[in-house]
Amino acid sequence: MWIKQAFLGLLGLSSGFAVAGGMFAFLIALGVISRFAGKTHTAKYILYYEDAAAIGGILGNLVSIYNFPVPVGMVGVVSFGLFSGIFTGTWAMALTEIVDTVPIFSRRIRLKTGMPWLILSMALGRAFGALIYEYFHF
Repeated sequence: MWIKQAFLGLLGLSSGFAVAGGMFAFLIALGVISRFAGKTHTAKYILYYEDAAAIGGILGNLVSIYNFPVPVGMVGVVSFGLFSGIFTGTWAMALTEIVDTVPIFSRRIRLKTGMPWLILSMALGRAFGALIYEYFHF
């Protein structure tokens, strides 16, 4: 019995390492962290950015797996929601930038002005879709 449990534990740990390694490799390949440092002119703090990403991934996994309560109050919940949204938005924008969907789409529809409105409408549509999915569980 304990051999089966040890095997399942090792399999779960190995799978977690593989997924986390792939996620961080993807994060590095997209250049999200280096782009943040470049855009904010804080390249001298790049190691702090990388440490924060790694610690966030580790702590997020621990909270997700062990479901221990994190007593942060309403301010913590709002902060978590804000930073989660920023993280998700930067991933979405990094992915669209990598495959050049926004420039190709704007050229095809001959969009000359209003690019900020296009990006805002995509973000609001994504948020609205997530809310519909969350509340109606399609």
